[in-house]
This record gives sequence, C-alpha cells and structure tokens, in this order.
Amino acid sequence: MKKLTLAVLLCFSPYALGDGLPDLGDASQIVLTPLQERQIGQQSMMEIRASKQFLDDPEINDYLNQLGGKLVENSTEPGLGFEFFAINDLSINAFAMPGGYIGVNSGLLLTVQSESELAAVLSHEIAHVTQHHLARMIAGQQGEGLASMAALAVAILAARTSPQVTEAAIASVQARSIQRQLDFTRANEQEADRIGLDILQKSNLNIHAMPEFLDRLQKATRLLDNNAPNYLRTHPITTDRVADIENRVQKLPYRLIPDSLDFQLVRTKLIASQKTPADAITYFSDALGSQKHGNPIAQRYGLVGSLLHNNEVGRAAQELDTLRKLTNSSLNLRYNAMIETLSGQVKRAENNPAATLAFYETAVQNFPQHRALIYDYADLLIQSGQSETAVKLLGTQIIRHPSDTTLYDLQARAYAKQGKVLEQHKALAYSYAWQGKLYAALEQLELAKQAGGSFYQLSTVESDLRELREMLDARTKP
Repeated sequence: MKKLTLAVLLCFSPYALGDGLPDLGDASQIVLTPLQERQIGQQSMMEIRASKQFLDDPEINDYLNQLGGKLVENSTEPGLGFEFFAINDLSINAFAMPGGYIGVNSGLLLTVQSESELAAVLSHEIAHVTQHHLARMIAGQQGEGLASMAALAVAILAARTSPQVTEAAIASVQARSIQRQLDFTRANEQEADRIGLDILQKSNLNIHAMPEFLDRLQKATRLLDNNAPNYLRTHPITTDRVADIENRVQKLPYRLIPDSLDFQLVRTKLIASQKTPADAITYFSDALGSQKHGNPIAQRYGLVGSLLHNNEVGRAAQELDTLRKLTNSSLNLRYNAMIETLSGQVKRAENNPAATLAFYETAVQNFPQHRALIYDYADLLIQSGQSETAVKLLGTQIIRHPSDTTLYDLQARAYAKQGKVLEQHKALAYSYAWQGKLYAALEQLELAKQAGGSFYQLSTVESDLRELREMLDARTKP
C-alpha cells in the first residue's frame, strides 16, 4: 500500500500557498478561490477537533455525512467534498464553514421532530456554502493571511455556537470590525432558503419540514426575548421570510416521509448520553412500558446501551435478543450497523473472546465502512495479539478517512505491540497534526527519526518534518 505523507494528507493546509492572499481589488468583489476556502475550513476543523466542543462519535458523524451526502448530490456543487460533524452543545444551532464543513449541535438533533426537518436545516447550510456567503464575509478582511482567516472562521464558529464568547474570540484575531457582520444578511437567508428547498425537493424529502421547523422555533421562543436559540440569532427570521417559504411550499403536495431507523437511533444515543446510566434505564423502560410515544426499536436500543453502561451485562444480552427479534419482525431488517456495533459491545462484555472475534469479522464484512465497528474490532485485534491484522485493517480505513485521529491512535497502538517504534511515533504525529497540534506532531516525528529505519522510511520522516517546520514558521509569522 502506498504510504501517505503529511505533505499529501495536509495538502489543503492554509500554509501550503504562503501566508498572504493576492490583491483582489474592491473588497465588495472579493471571492476566495475554492482551494483557499477549503484551506480555511480545514484549518478551522483542526481547531474544532482539538476542542471539547467536537462530538467525537463516529456513528453520529457518519449518519450526518450519509444524510448530508444525499443532499449534496442534489446541490449545485455535488463534487465539493462536504464534511458534516456534530458539536457537543445542547443549544439549538447549526452552522457552515468555508470549504463545505457543516456543524450540527446536539441540541438541534434532539429538537427536530423528523428527519426531513434535520435535512431542511442541512440543506439551508449547504446552500450557504455553495453560494459562498461565509467565504465572502471572511474574504472581505483584505490583507489577512490564510492562517489569520482560519482563526477568523473559528471566531465565527464561536459566534454560531456560543454568542457569549464571541467578543473574546474576535479580539483574539484582532477582527472586532466584523462583529456586526457575523449574522447572515436577510438576502443570504432568503437565497439559502430558496436553494435549500430545491435541494430538499430533489432529494425526495418533505419540503414542508422547513417552514414547520422555523414556525415551531418561533412559537416556542416568542416570549424568551434575548434568550432565543442561537439558530434564530445567527439565521435571522422575519415574518416576510417565513411567509416566502410557506408560499413556495404550499403549491406542492404534502409528502409524509418516514424517518430512517438510523435517525431514531442517533437521537436515542444522544438522549442516553445526557443521563446517568441508571436514569437512562428508567427512562427507556418507562417509554417501553407506556408504549405511548417514540420508536420501540430505538427505545430498546437505548435500554440495551444503558444497561451495558451500567454493567448489567446479562440483562443487556437478554434485551438485545428482544431487540433483534423486534427489528427483524417489524422492519424485515436482519442487520443494522448501529445495532451490530452495540451487539459487538455486549459480546465483548460477555467475555467470550473466540466468539466475539468471529462476530466482528462477519460484522465488518457486512459493514466495511462503519467506523464504530472498525474501532472496536481493531481494539479487539490488538488486545488478542493480532496486531498485524489490525494494521492492515486500519491502513485501509485511513485511506477512506485520512483525518480520523482515532484511526491513527489505534494504528500507533498496533505498531507498538509489534515493536515498530518508528511507525508508532509517525502514526501519533499524524494524529496530532490533524488536531492542529503541530509541536506535538513535530516531537513525535523527531522520536520516529531517532528510532532508525530503512532509507525510505527515514526519507518520508524527513519530508514530514520539513512540512511541519514550514507550517510552524508560517503560523508564527506576524
């Protein structure tokens, strides 16, 4: 397999094209190139991944990318390479970053009442990206380098997730002058609404979900004054705007689109994460007992996970059997990736290594791109002394997900078990680099160099060291 160097993996680094932008003339006409937008977005994502706000859950993020990917296919820029991710914040919000990076707060995922409502929000954010609304705002800061613009993008992220820290975030990049521009304009919002509705319709989703979601937010927060959700603050809603959306959708028939099982499971997982395991067990048991609301498959999924987290392995296994029977009879669906992942975790807790390994081997074949399964299987392989198999598995996944720091961390553990010190430190360097921790990455590469290796191995380490030093030099320039 061809080795990936930092020069390749970080080819979109904002430092790759130097520290300045060309003179683009009148600020009102400034537009970043697609590559520059991607560079700014990618550098911003490095900061986000390293923060406590990033919700590092592969199942939630993979779900968002599956739904988002379906919508992007019907956008005006299907080849842009969008990335969707979750933010661990219970406030109701979603936001777009330059280059196709779109964040969704956990609070929004818990607030939407249907998958079409979530898709409506994602379509709106996709439209902000394809119309380059945020990129134009950032590009207006003429004379700033790409690294400074990436910092400015993070300041805008702060505004979209937590307005209380906006002033400090903006001050840190000396960009107070754009504080009044942080909210999208009315024209931006109307354009994003129009294009978002078109994306929804082409994706065969319920376009009535967009006005329904906005109307419900307005009604629920009408008396809250300054405590309105961030989504309403950063995406200003006017009566005219809502009326315009309603006029557009009322001409088309109402289509009731059923939610996917994954949508229900993701929401259930988030609900469970907000409670103690004991409280979650009570919550899901009561929901199943009353049978008055909710999806019984998702509720039992939540119960199994909560029992497992509460170390009630035997009962978790019993409830899992019921869950599998229910899934098969209700949906004629034998396998679901999220349920398979939970099943593997229950099997590991039952402490039957041979049966568990056999289960994971089959599950990964059925769902070769489900990262939560890959993580658990690789961890099990390393623990059971099959590090070489783990390295091969992780190498394939890294090609698919080159910015996944967990894959590099697992790879480093596997190399350590094999006594491959150079490869271990190099894998850790890649993990740190993708988190924006360039000094830590540099230290790991120096350790890799000291470990010794073949001429080719040491050459790639030297190449990575040069790349990192150039990035650090650019970062420290005024």
